[in-house]
Amino acid sequence: MSLYFCSFASGSSGNSYLVGTDRTALIIDAGIAFRNIEQGLAGMGLTTEDISGILITHEHGDHIKSLRTLIKKTEALTYASQGTLAAIIEKYVPSLKSDGTVSVTSGEIFTIGDIEVTPFDVSHDAAEPLGYAFRNGGKSVAIMTDTGIVTGSALEALREADIIVIESNHEENVLMFGSYPFHLKKRILSEHGHLSNGAAAGCLAEVLGSRSNTNPPKVALAHLSKENNTPDLAFLTIKNMLAEDGFTEGVHYSLEVLPGETGGGCATLIKP
Repeated sequence: MSLYFCSFASGSSGNSYLVGTDRTALIIDAGIAFRNIEQGLAGMGLTTEDISGILITHEHGDHIKSLRTLIKKTEALTYASQGTLAAIIEKYVPSLKSDGTVSVTSGEIFTIGDIEVTPFDVSHDAAEPLGYAFRNGGKSVAIMTDTGIVTGSALEALREADIIVIESNHEENVLMFGSYPFHLKKRILSEHGHLSNGAAAGCLAEVLGSRSNTNPPKVALAHLSKENNTPDLAFLTIKNMLAEDGFTEGVHYSLEVLPGETGGGCATLIKP
């Protein structure tokens, strides 16, 4: 199997993904129960012994919930920014040893197995958050969630990706008139918060406008809020906004929504 992307869970309650090839299996974030990660791996014919690396975007609980257990069950190294690693060790996993970690920085290309990895900047209220792009055999996957704005390096990664995993966290009107306290609404809407459906659509329009129509990307909407969004609302909002910019779903791109935590298994499998 060439490069593929598998979502175990993507949402406000927990996030964890798998990017892999026949030779290499990378876990991106561990924000769900360890047993669900095990079940997700099993669904792909893998075990924790097959994990080649663990990549963490940032230290919030919905991204590192089972990291401590995952580290114990595999000999794979944990990759994250220096700021993220320091925050994890200080607040969450003091047993995480430096000889089991690799500090990475935005723009620094490194290789795990047969997958080339490029971290890129995102903008979130965490110590030093990152997104990641993965490349193998001329195909690439870019994962950008938990960001209030789209940075230049993130946009570059998305433009080159065959599979685009992009945050579509909330619908602004639903958030603004919903039950969240004002300080939380302000945080989510800030430059260090989360992308709305509209912001995701704007980003995708810019990405699609710079690509050839002969290579339409597969787009997966990620990290939807349970309270302030729905899969149908995210899908239709982005599809309609892109149509206004001249981009047709099924022609210029394909679109699907990643489900939240499902209780185990690979909820969504995408191949370039």
